[in-house]
Amino acid sequence: MLTELEQKVVASLQGDIPISERPFLEIARKLEIEEETLLNILKDLRDRGIIRRFGATLRHQKSGFRANAMVAWQVDEKRIEKAGRTMASFSEVTHCYRRDPNPLWPFNLYTMIHARDEATCRAIARRLSLESGVDIYQLLFSRHELKKTSMQYFPEADTD
Repeated sequence: MLTELEQKVVASLQGDIPISERPFLEIARKLEIEEETLLNILKDLRDRGIIRRFGATLRHQKSGFRANAMVAWQVDEKRIEKAGRTMASFSEVTHCYRRDPNPLWPFNLYTMIHARDEATCRAIARRLSLESGVDIYQLLFSRHELKKTSMQYFPEADTD
């Protein structure tokens, strides 16, 4: 269970974090608490496993990365942990997930890669394949972004 203040803290972090030298000070002021109080709450939430990490969303198209592909990999279950760790170690891989396969879609490991063009995405996938020893895969290129939003856990929490 989260206290009302903890819910407000989480809600204050659901959107964009201020780009400033002291973003947590700005957030604390909006919540009308001390920066140290905010940081202590965040440390406690982290220690309790409620907050695992802070993430940043890069608008890859605006930064020059014109192509991205979800690569679906068919990996022997005995090797999936090692293959996943190998693939996740590549800087071009932003997401790496294991999912249950389906008789019509036998892929069980997925990586998201970003590059300047589709040819480079293909080359990165080949490198991942060679490094991991997984040679059955499909590249699924994004054609149009329909939605990209952050998760809202406490949309009703009053943070203003």
